[in-house]
Amino acid sequence: MPSNYETFFNAERFAVIGHSASKPFPILSYKGLKRLGKTVYPVDVSAERIDGDQAYASLDALPQTPEAVIIEVPKQETRDWVARAAEIGVSDVWVHMAHETPEAVALAAEKGINLRTGTCAVMYLKPGLSYHSIHQAIMKLLGKY
Repeated sequence: MPSNYETFFNAERFAVIGHSASKPFPILSYKGLKRLGKTVYPVDVSAERIDGDQAYASLDALPQTPEAVIIEVPKQETRDWVARAAEIGVSDVWVHMAHETPEAVALAAEKGINLRTGTCAVMYLKPGLSYHSIHQAIMKLLGKY
């Protein structure tokens, strides 16, 4: 049976949220979702384009509401992005490992969001031998995949 992490990728429309002025955009997650044939919108308040695609400054500016959201922003912004996802009705959110905060986790629980934390989405998206595939193997051995 697929794990909660694996079922995240059953969605067809995603938003990937980054803040390029503060840290590199989560391009591996973005490209991995595109490679899977998913509709993916880059959301970045500090960029006009990501990987050649139009970037959006907010979730409510997207042409379609995403079914799932990946958040990889500075920790002090995480809770606000979880709140914005809840406001537009997104119930599946992945906060990149080490970017979650107690406030974001509590808000997600309060709003009924299925929040994935503690790991990296890229290990589910990047095929082949890489740092992420090694991480994947370790997580599988530990029963946390």
